[in-house]
Amino acid sequence: MNIDRYVMAFAGSVILLSLLLSQVHHIYWLWLSAFVGANMLQAAFSGFCPLAGLLKKFGIPIGPAFD
Repeated sequence: MNIDRYVMAFAGSVILLSLLLSQVHHIYWLWLSAFVGANMLQAAFSGFCPLAGLLKKFGIPIGPAFD
């Protein structure tokens, strides 16, 4: 598994967790989904993703999106 897949899996998990928490706890948890979505959008254009940089430091193989 490479960095790209880890980033997508992490983002998807956080979004789903945020949606669940917004239903069982408080609607403000949707702001977490908005933050993750905005970060994914800026990473698509800039190529900069904080999680990708962190995973690179841990030695995870680099994928084609975040080299």
